[in-house]
Amino acid sequence: MIKLKTPEEIELMRESALVVSKTLGMLASEIKPGVNALFLDKLAEDFIREQGAEPGFLGMYDFPNTLNMSPNAQVVHGIPNAEPLKEGDIISVDCGALKNGYYGDHAYTFPVGEVAPETAKLLKVTKESLYLGISEFKAGNRVGDVAFAIQNYCENHGYGVVRELVGHGLGKSLHEGPEMPNYGKRGRGKQFKEGLVVAIEPMINMGTRRIKQLKDGWTILTADGKPSAHFEHNVAIVDGKPELLSTYQYIYDALGIETDEEDNFRKEKLVL
Repeated sequence: MIKLKTPEEIELMRESALVVSKTLGMLASEIKPGVNALFLDKLAEDFIREQGAEPGFLGMYDFPNTLNMSPNAQVVHGIPNAEPLKEGDIISVDCGALKNGYYGDHAYTFPVGEVAPETAKLLKVTKESLYLGISEFKAGNRVGDVAFAIQNYCENHGYGVVRELVGHGLGKSLHEGPEMPNYGKRGRGKQFKEGLVVAIEPMINMGTRRIKQLKDGWTILTADGKPSAHFEHNVAIVDGKPELLSTYQYIYDALGIETDEEDNFRKEKLVL
């Protein structure tokens, strides 16, 4: 069910989203060769609780951890384990938090040390596709407009766009309507209205778009074993336009990265 949000609800959701943003920023400086995902997962759980929030994923649908951590060929829903990260790995960190009765939920794919040029390009293109999709998330447009923008950009770079997993509406429930696929046709699907809040999250594979699932019932991998990238933002329609509730700026501050990629999606500069 699609549930439009009032301005007051959107501000509460911004608080929830920023808990996740701060958590990803805290993790950014900890993700390095030799560190394992279970260690990072415990850091995240403690940090989220310190922010006056609850881990949004822990226990949901019986998921055993705070973070979905998906390295290399894992697309999403990876379960944290004790295997150390290696130089040249990538790892998608998907985090959720529940605060004031509303969910924040977004993700970032981190390089571990220096990665191969072709892997760095996959991350760059996937993140660029996210912002192209966000640009189409405005009142009067439709789900297919966002989906087409993401699909067209990534497929033009030769990448596979995952079909079976999609973004979603967000609010008091982690998953609300509408579904937000990363493939589709312009002008198709549900029409966007003022107050809609969604998680837009391209999941893009270096090779085939096809996926498979491990016997753990959670972990999704690329069918050909090639790397996959995942980036996700929480976005609201405010005054007819897309407005970011989440931010990667905490990550960039931790890593010393300068960028203006979010500037078009904020009324005013974000004060951290």
